[in-house]
Amino acid sequence: MMTFLALAASWAARQVAEPSFMERYVQGLKEVDTSKFLVLSAIIFSIGIGGVLIRRNIIVIFMSVELMLSAANLNFIAFARYWQTQGSLYAYNGHVMTIFVIVVAAAEAALGLGLLLALYRNRETVAADEINLLKW
Repeated sequence: MMTFLALAASWAARQVAEPSFMERYVQGLKEVDTSKFLVLSAIIFSIGIGGVLIRRNIIVIFMSVELMLSAANLNFIAFARYWQTQGSLYAYNGHVMTIFVIVVAAAEAALGLGLLLALYRNRETVAADEINLLKW
């Protein structure tokens, strides 16, 4: 009889001490450190570099450049979050730089796709190897 009471008491103590799913989820979000963001950013940047170096389609090359810019944005936001937890006065510089990168990426996409459309109308191809407009 005594062992049953001891087991019941330990089970009740374990049930009270165990946090709910939402509490564990929020705690996990608070404990994510900067290194995980940097590793993810490095993976995304590597995929972008691979796309630029391997693929021959200009549209895929543009998408790979956008992927590399997104990796840079992830780095800016990760370090802004780190500086914010450290209490730095410059905690929002990463957010500002991310907005600038997004604006430049939008301008690059608009200008690049406009040039690509004009190039396709003249050459009827989007392969990077077949474009030699600057050659004599």
